[in-house]
Amino acid sequence: MTKCYPNATLFSPVCRRRVEVDFSGGHITSHGGALLLREADRRIGLTADLAKILPELRRSSHLVHSQLHLLRQRIFALCLGHEDLNDHASLRHDMALQTAIGRDQTLASASTLCRLEQRAGRDTAWRMHEILIQQFMARHPTPPKQLVLDFDATDIPVHGEQEGRHFHAYYDHYCFLPLQVFCGEHLLVNYLRPASKGAAHHALAVLSLLVKRLRQSWPKVQILFRGDAGFCLPRLLSWCDRARVDYVVGIGKNSRLNQLASPLHYLAEQRYDLEGKPQRHFTDLRYAANSWRTERRVVAKAEHNAQGANHRYVVTSLADYSATHIYTELYCARGDAENMIKAQQELFADRTSSQNWWSNQWRMLLSGMAYTLVLALKHLALKNTPVSRAQIDTLRKSLLNIGGVVVRNTRRVRLLLSSAHPHQDLFWTCIAALQSG
Repeated sequence: MTKCYPNATLFSPVCRRRVEVDFSGGHITSHGGALLLREADRRIGLTADLAKILPELRRSSHLVHSQLHLLRQRIFALCLGHEDLNDHASLRHDMALQTAIGRDQTLASASTLCRLEQRAGRDTAWRMHEILIQQFMARHPTPPKQLVLDFDATDIPVHGEQEGRHFHAYYDHYCFLPLQVFCGEHLLVNYLRPASKGAAHHALAVLSLLVKRLRQSWPKVQILFRGDAGFCLPRLLSWCDRARVDYVVGIGKNSRLNQLASPLHYLAEQRYDLEGKPQRHFTDLRYAANSWRTERRVVAKAEHNAQGANHRYVVTSLADYSATHIYTELYCARGDAENMIKAQQELFADRTSSQNWWSNQWRMLLSGMAYTLVLALKHLALKNTPVSRAQIDTLRKSLLNIGGVVVRNTRRVRLLLSSAHPHQDLFWTCIAALQSG
């Protein structure tokens, strides 16, 4: 149906002036900060490296949009807050985004981007993960002494008939259950999995590949594997022992562990009743499950407060740290990985609405690339600023989604940003830092 709009819409007057609104303003953008993404990408070479390793299956004589430009268009759009391919029907005409991508004409349509997505497969996923690891290693000019690998599984709800969907009783909905691995803030693995498998499905294979790859470049690095109780598998722990990989992993409560830690549980409860203050106490246990070949060190936490008892257990290979340090400083730090997962979701890692499995894996990995690019922007340009640890949405509002007018001719492109933007000093600081490298 044809949509008809009036030439100008009148609103109530202000100070005796007519207020008119229409869409004839010309080339105005709300993505004035897209050029910051271009500069950050230039510094780390993310999209250029990605374009090199992904095979180009199209005929060169028929190409209008290069694979490099398609990747930039998709990744930059995710950073700017556009999750859907349909958004590109209008976004492709945005001159600020065109300039950021390196074009001076209309960008690719949603159909072209969709065809790129449909070409994704197992080999594509493997190559994109290699780029994630290369980007991580490039951030370390000297070999690190220790790396902590955080493994975590999270649910991605699905609402259609996507390939591989499954009902998960714990989450009470149909979903995927991807595996994500972080080292500090850096994303190393974004692996889509069906929810019919456990949280540790393929975790051993992923850990083995990561350790092998990292030790190729850093043979002496100490690697610490960290995860919740879903990753406490006998086979995985035994492999860590053989491969000289340390671990700090949650372990589920059972009657034997509760019996071994009962004196500590009693102490916490008695002190709470006596003092009326929350109690937390830690101790070491020696424990071997029936499926274990040997005893291992288990750290027990006995906690009692107004809500009652809250006891936890952690199995570890580390011997040089106290029980308190193991739990409070090492194990609890894995909560930062959950914050990284939330940041991934702000970049639409949970947008797995394609019917095709590998297309959804592609979308997750594109989100991972967008996350890597935003992280580079923070590290390169935003250190010691008020937004150095800001969430993605805050960065969009303060730096990326800035209104302005784009003027382009044969000699130059001018981006005239809003004079009322409240973070102008931060913008100039960011530009100076990016261009100094």
